[in-house]
Amino acid sequence: MTASADADAVRVLGVDPGTRLCGWGVVARSGSRVTHVDNGVVVLDEKAPLAARLAVLMTRLDGLIETYRPRLAAVETVFHNRNARSALTLGHARGVALAVAAHRGLEIHEYTPQQIKKAVTGGGRASKEQVQQMITMQLELGDPPQADAADAVAAALCHAHHLALGMPSVQLPPKPKGGRRRARAGLEALVAQQRARSSKGGRR
Repeated sequence: MTASADADAVRVLGVDPGTRLCGWGVVARSGSRVTHVDNGVVVLDEKAPLAARLAVLMTRLDGLIETYRPRLAAVETVFHNRNARSALTLGHARGVALAVAAHRGLEIHEYTPQQIKKAVTGGGRASKEQVQQMITMQLELGDPPQADAADAVAAALCHAHHLALGMPSVQLPPKPKGGRRRARAGLEALVAQQRARSSKGGRR
């Protein structure tokens, strides 16, 4: 990719959330061409408390955004057939990924595992191995990425395809009209209440 093409490229960060292994991948779209930028896995200490792991994940994802400067984020949604405990744990990691991306000002898009597999392989029931093989072929990689990283690259590639086709994705819903004003008014009322309670406490 030339310097001018790279300047015009739109980078997409894909995230495959996890509280033990969190895959990530970055692709760049310039015109009709999609290129692989980098990928990897955030490895978290499974013996550490969940809160500590989430803190490490937050720091690592924030660092990746700082390094690669993506404009968009594609995050895999929770697979509904997971058991409740697994879904809840995975939801914590997704929350961190969404919060970090939103804090950094990225435009966030969410896709189901089936949507990602279909976009990359043509079938919504493809295996992890098939996903690895297809992204390796499509992005002309020397070796297949690790499975979790491959899923993250696939999420990023899925959104890159949607960009080319102008297809809608599952986006976070916009804030309702007037929501900011109501939120500000509610916040001001809360602050006023706290000040009133504080002043009463001071007179005791």
